[in-house]
Amino acid sequence: MESPLCQSVPAGTRLIETFRYEPGEAVARLTLHLARLEKSAKALGFVFSEAAVMRAVAALRSETPLRCRLTLEAAGDVEITTAEMPVAAPKPWVCRISDVRLSSHDMFLQHKTTRRAIYDEARADLPEGVQEWLFLNEHGELCEGTITNVVLTMPDGRRLTPAVASGCLPGVYRQSLLNAGVVREAVLTVADLVAAERVHLTNALRGEILAVLEEAPLR
Repeated sequence: MESPLCQSVPAGTRLIETFRYEPGEAVARLTLHLARLEKSAKALGFVFSEAAVMRAVAALRSETPLRCRLTLEAAGDVEITTAEMPVAAPKPWVCRISDVRLSSHDMFLQHKTTRRAIYDEARADLPEGVQEWLFLNEHGELCEGTITNVVLTMPDGRRLTPAVASGCLPGVYRQSLLNAGVVREAVLTVADLVAAERVHLTNALRGEILAVLEEAPLR
């Protein structure tokens, strides 16, 4: 049965996987990248060939670390563009709550695609000295950042990450933590964010980044 998303995918949309290339090393968590790409391709009605993706990855060559952006278009074409690894921002990252609200009903949020205007526009509007916005959904539930997932370490030692159903991308690094059993999903709020002993932002390119919340709203 065809997914309802297949009928609403804008022309030109591509799926994205972003990862770090280290010379002489295997791509970290590549199996998880492939699994997410295949799952999203099926949901959006895209052609997916693991062999084609692996050929593109195997063709990477560099003497220095690279930021790699792999995209898959509807007919199955695979393209990888590369750039130098971004300069690491000072740690901890400073984050704020965005005024923009995500919709828990937007199923596209569960797939990493080129439909990223809401994230790109927010990121372009980061105030000086702030490295990340955190989004809430229409219910005030914590979702994700513009380029990161969120992991909270609570006073009782639990490590929690917002549920995908709240409206967030199932990030690859996030999934590796879930698979290892060191993090679990939960519906989280700003109150949980404020109460957390530690906040980490995660993505496949940078790993875990310690963060601090600035200007927490009163709700």
